[in-house]
Amino acid sequence: MTIERRRPLLRPVDVIDVFVYVVVLNLATEYVPAVIAETFTLSLLTALLLKLVLEAVVWAKNRVKRRFKAARTPLAKVAAGLLLWALMVGSKFVVLEVIAFFFADRVSLGGFFSVTLLILALLLARLGVRRLLAVDAAPAPPG
Repeated sequence: MTIERRRPLLRPVDVIDVFVYVVVLNLATEYVPAVIAETFTLSLLTALLLKLVLEAVVWAKNRVKRRFKAARTPLAKVAAGLLLWALMVGSKFVVLEVIAFFFADRVSLGGFFSVTLLILALLLARLGVRRLLAVDAAPAPPG
């Protein structure tokens, strides 16, 4: 009888990502007038929500990238490329709307350009901390 290992609901790398997001979000709140989080609690909740949304976007982006690589015809490549572009642009609006839905006027990430820069900063900071700590997002092999 084999025991099947399931991915844990919360991995250490997820906690690290949220901590990084909180730091970057609070720095943005301090130095970018368009970014507003009224309290630390709201910035923490925003970081959690951003983690969920950005994980979903990265998952969707990876699926579209696989579709692009698997495309056999030029039309399929163009379609997958357009889908990837729409996902990258549209995800910024999704982030803005999700934050507005949950937090109304108490949290604002600004407009399209400020949220784009914020997301870029979040992802770069996450990558930097993961490399600094030598943390891998992939689960360890069973054994």
